[in-house]
Amino acid sequence: MVVALAALLVGACGGGSGSALPAATIGGGASTAAYVDRLDAIETAVRLWASASTIGEAQQGAETAANLVVGPGGPGYGDRDRDGAVGGATGAGLLPSLDGTPVGLAAPLSAVGCVERDVLGGDWTDPRASWAVMAEAIGAWRRDRNTMPSLASHPMRVVGWATFTLASDSLEEAREYAGHAELHVTVARHALSC
Repeated sequence: MVVALAALLVGACGGGSGSALPAATIGGGASTAAYVDRLDAIETAVRLWASASTIGEAQQGAETAANLVVGPGGPGYGDRDRDGAVGGATGAGLLPSLDGTPVGLAAPLSAVGCVERDVLGGDWTDPRASWAVMAEAIGAWRRDRNTMPSLASHPMRVVGWATFTLASDSLEEAREYAGHAELHVTVARHALSC
């Protein structure tokens, strides 16, 4: 089912073959390489979260993925699971910080593919307002009322699923949430070529 949903999301993004172009052919040079490297790190964290054997391991993966998206100037960055360590410690997030500096790794690529639409989720002239949309969707979420589709930014959805994992004591739920996060990492990856 996850594979089918991923194919559906990739198709909706316009990524016909399902594989992103190599960084050298996209344009953006170092910016593209940094973006791809960050998505690789987020994907690794989400896979660890999905395959965790304890809720603590799942929460470590969720913390790492969320921190890599928001960066040190973003909402909730830090020791989200309160284990004394900051998973996903980084100098800049995938998305812009609350005050817009740093601009994040995705912003320089806003004109490439579907990055502005699917990764940034639109305009970031007011970063606090952009992050407030995410906070509102996370706050309104319930298991019987999924508000994550209201977020245009797929990396923000990863943060949402990570937040729900960090609030859960169920490994089964955490793995389910990781499955959702995996789909959104796939969309963010394919945003370069759609």
